[in-house]
Amino acid sequence: MTQKDKQIKTLLDIEVENRNKNHEISYDKPDPLLVARRYTDEFVILLCALFAYGNAKLIVKFLDSLDFSLLEKSDEIIDKELNNHYYRFQNAQDIKTVFKTFKRLKNEDSLNSIFVNAYKKENNILEGIDALIQKIHNTANHKSQGFTFLISSPFKRDKQGLIKENGNAPYKRWNMFLRWMVRDDNLDLGLWSGINKKDLILPLDTHTFKVSQKLGLLDRQSYDLKSALLITEKLREFDEFDPIKYDFSLYRIGQEKIL
Repeated sequence: MTQKDKQIKTLLDIEVENRNKNHEISYDKPDPLLVARRYTDEFVILLCALFAYGNAKLIVKFLDSLDFSLLEKSDEIIDKELNNHYYRFQNAQDIKTVFKTFKRLKNEDSLNSIFVNAYKKENNILEGIDALIQKIHNTANHKSQGFTFLISSPFKRDKQGLIKENGNAPYKRWNMFLRWMVRDDNLDLGLWSGINKKDLILPLDTHTFKVSQKLGLLDRQSYDLKSALLITEKLREFDEFDPIKYDFSLYRIGQEKIL
């Protein structure tokens, strides 16, 4: 490890230590995890992750407005209760559809087992994510721009059927959901089993992207899956067993404009 890398690792290790505290997530320091951590239901937590785009305060405000017990109610009640709900790219129909879809899935299988079945073949996180995305779309049978944005499209693949590193988005919200579910500390929930945290991928957003460039963890300009994988690889040099423990610190450094 170069001298510069050692310095970056020391800086980040201190940040991780200081930020791995319950009070780091609050209404003063909003994060969708503020709402997600009130629940142990994987479907509720995934909803919190999928709606986590845009301004953190507004995300938390929207999540607070949702009645997650609707996942146990009839389609008619879901329609009635969510009739006036919308969020950025999602209209009421999109939100009603995702609740009904998750309710159906809940009665069929667990998200954890769908994920692990695909992941375990090659310990490939992306295959697990893709299996969940496809399952949700197949169950929903609903096409709209807002719904597709919320759930994400399945990964683009090459002629051999392998997921492309170039030309795919970073799938930030899905990788963040996995960080929450797989890692277990004062921030993350650690509710899932069967997945090794060393395989996790950085949930790359604009903050972590810019901070990673400034710190020299990434010398690439494209905001895509390839960049997320390259930064993750670099972070494995700092901690091969838990590279994504640095994610929250990188995010907050960017959000709080510390650099």
